[in-house]
Amino acid sequence: MKDGPNLAPIAALAGDPARANMLAALMSGKALTATELAGEAGVTLPTASSHLAKLTAGGLVAMRKQGRHRYYSLLDEQVAEFLEQLMHLAARTGHLRTRTGPREPALRRARVCYDHLAGELGVALFDGLISSGLLAGDENKLELTRRGKRFVAEFGIDIAALAYARRPMCRTCLDWSMRRKHLAGSLGAAFLQRIYDLKWAKRDGQSRAVLFSVMGERQFRVAFAVAKSNRRSFDN
Repeated sequence: MKDGPNLAPIAALAGDPARANMLAALMSGKALTATELAGEAGVTLPTASSHLAKLTAGGLVAMRKQGRHRYYSLLDEQVAEFLEQLMHLAARTGHLRTRTGPREPALRRARVCYDHLAGELGVALFDGLISSGLLAGDENKLELTRRGKRFVAEFGIDIAALAYARRPMCRTCLDWSMRRKHLAGSLGAAFLQRIYDLKWAKRDGQSRAVLFSVMGERQFRVAFAVAKSNRRSFDN
């Protein structure tokens, strides 16, 4: 018997087309019912329930009861990172969905990757933080600089709360559409929530797309362009 982790069970779980569609739907960060996930997968409710039982037992999905309903979500950020990496690999090797439509450009522009910003604008946010000297380090240890901590506080994010989170504050995630890195971790999630709070953007109710208003995108770009000169406060 070979030593080390066994890839086969995880690969089998994610490799089934119906389960793959369910996992992709849960990348939105939302908790969905079995009925909603059956619709995403194009299968009957009993079939969806069987798939969800396997995903839950396999450690990819968590289930919680609320009243008469059961809601399913990805187990944690590590599972989301695994799925984003698979999407990147699928895109790089040419395994793309044949069905395209008006949502696809919006998803590539800006989308939710579990709970943080991905796509073109997600990569732009990460690049801005790095080029402005607000984030420093490498994949193994990425952290806010002193100026970065000041910037984050002025942007309206409680750094102390992030420090006590159980997950890493700063972590990179490889973007499947841009094939470059965007910011994940508790800081990435806090940035996206703050963008919502400032009403620069909102979630598309039908997909993972994050829709910026014209003014919101302008403010987003200005904010990260002027960060290195520290010329403005980002409080409401």
